[in-house]
Amino acid sequence: MKKIIHLVVIVALLCTTYVMYNEQLGAIPILLLAIYLFYVVYSRMKVNDKSK
Repeated sequence: MKKIIHLVVIVALLCTTYVMYNEQLGAIPILLLAIYLFYVVYSRMKVNDKSK
């Protein structure tokens, strides 16, 4: 289930980037995508630290 949610969020942000890029606002969804990916990696690293 988590993989589906991650995939939907990433695809939605990529589609938003495509639409907004034509209006020269493409940096906004890319920034949101970077923040989301940072959160995903941080949460996975936090889980790995607890297992050690």
